[in-house]
Amino acid sequence: MEPDRDLVAELARLPIVHRAEIVRKLTLGQRNELRDRWRHWAHAGQYPPEGDWRIWLIRAGRGFGKTRAGAEWVWQIARADPDARIALVGATLDDVRRVMIEGESGLIAVAHDDEEPAWRGAVGELHFANGAKAYAYSAEAPESLRGPEHGWAWCDELAKWRHGDATWDNLMMGLRLGETPRALVTTTPRPIALMRRLMALPDLVETHGRTRDNPHLPASFVAAVTATYAGTRLGRQELDGELIEDVAGALWTRELVESRRVAFAPEVRRVVVGVDPPAGSVSGGPGDACGIVAVALGGDGFGYVLEDASVSGASPEGWARAVAECAARHGADRVIAEANQGGKMVGSVLAGADRAMPVKLVHASLGKVARAEPVAALYECGRAWHVGAFPDLEDELCGLIAGGGYEGPGRSPDRADALVWAMTEVMLGPRARVSVRVL
Repeated sequence: MEPDRDLVAELARLPIVHRAEIVRKLTLGQRNELRDRWRHWAHAGQYPPEGDWRIWLIRAGRGFGKTRAGAEWVWQIARADPDARIALVGATLDDVRRVMIEGESGLIAVAHDDEEPAWRGAVGELHFANGAKAYAYSAEAPESLRGPEHGWAWCDELAKWRHGDATWDNLMMGLRLGETPRALVTTTPRPIALMRRLMALPDLVETHGRTRDNPHLPASFVAAVTATYAGTRLGRQELDGELIEDVAGALWTRELVESRRVAFAPEVRRVVVGVDPPAGSVSGGPGDACGIVAVALGGDGFGYVLEDASVSGASPEGWARAVAECAARHGADRVIAEANQGGKMVGSVLAGADRAMPVKLVHASLGKVARAEPVAALYECGRAWHVGAFPDLEDELCGLIAGGGYEGPGRSPDRADALVWAMTEVMLGPRARVSVRVL
């Protein structure tokens, strides 16, 4: 055998089916040794970061491995310091016991064979054999943290703490033992004030992870939840670990968008592709994103967003080709393109991609937000729907502020503007089908 080969690391890199087959053939002692080689099994984001930090936040989706990372971190501390005093803080004492201590990835489960931590549930204490101790606390009783001192703290699922601010403040006031007291927060995020406070701390380091980043999860589970929730607000929060917030005064709220999502469109009367060309790209150089959105008029008289085909950094020929391909995929009877940036050059670029593509150039006399307000009203009254999820587009919609202004991703809501042009044509324009010509 090659002397420098790390067989444990090689095993960890194998597909889960092959890995399980090998593990089944090991003795009990070999399995336990394999389990204890945590560093080889940890995936990106589960191992403590380097550097000088006070708070380590693991903001990740469900199944990422947050609990295992927290339990291993606490054990690392306890093994190194017999005098360690560690706070274990959860939403309830029952959560601390069931998940952090007795859970499948909790502190008792990840202990080595020669380590026998003693859980004293009556007093809420976990005693390590070398003298280190961990104490259980509930966010339902923040006053219980007033007084006790700790050198370390593991806070689990902070985003669902009932009295989060008071619990956090009392914990931080007592986190003062030792030279470098530290806290680990493991949570799936929610848009609450405490999460925003935490993420703004100057001495915080953050690990961000998604459910699908854990290679040890069953592929069938990952495929199922991805198919069901990918791109939705729930999926982005619970699977991708994103902090999804509403912007004050936005024309679209996250709740509104989620309530206007369907799996399929009804019978379609017509399809229009809206285009917001990137500023500067008609002259030859790559500009901002080119918004390209396909919208259908359903047989029920409602508008349906079918696709966000927007592209970024493309040449004029590149984004024009993307428009033509989108129109062909959906059998669009018209392409609506804003001509403010480049005038008739926009029409020429689009005609160069497909001479048969029906193009109508429109000139914006109002700002993006003013144009969007009538379309937002369609959503409010249930006349505009999304067929599936369009995360990038929806982020832009939720960044448009009533009365003017934009606080979404990127410099300009190009995708949102393309949707507005298409939805306006389909739902707010002339009902009669007009003749089509390329300008």
